[in-house]
Amino acid sequence: MPFQISTDAIDRSTQTFDARYTCDSDNSSPEVRWSDPPEGTTSFALVMDDPDAPNGTFIHWVVYDIPESVRHLPAGIPPQEVLPNGIRQGLNTARKLGYFGPCPPHGDTPHQYRLTLYALRNRIEPEPRLSGENLRERIRTEVIEQIETIGRYSRAKKAG
Repeated sequence: MPFQISTDAIDRSTQTFDARYTCDSDNSSPEVRWSDPPEGTTSFALVMDDPDAPNGTFIHWVVYDIPESVRHLPAGIPPQEVLPNGIRQGLNTARKLGYFGPCPPHGDTPHQYRLTLYALRNRIEPEPRLSGENLRERIRTEVIEQIETIGRYSRAKKAG
């Protein structure tokens, strides 16, 4: 089987992002699952971003130092730097720790939200509060394979 990623945040038939994981609802992180990583994987990293953000790509979630044995991130991960199993969360573009759900400007065309999972050949030395840009730079030479899933989300124009 090929390396695969799935999340309960994206409807597979419509490719829309579930509003319950956005700023319009409880803004909690979605469940993410993956399977069949490539041979030689020692750890994983995950980045969720919005390439359609008005001021350039907005990083919504940075998760790293995920052990090779893990295949699942549960929904509702709290905004803490180190999780009980040693997994780390970094800073999103809002400079907050943990997940920051989709929140495109009202009336914009739907934005794309990409969840990209990286299978890494070597575990990176954990550094606290990495940004998405810093993480991508740190793992650049360690990526064996990366996979992504994309969902779209928009918010209606405000009345008035």
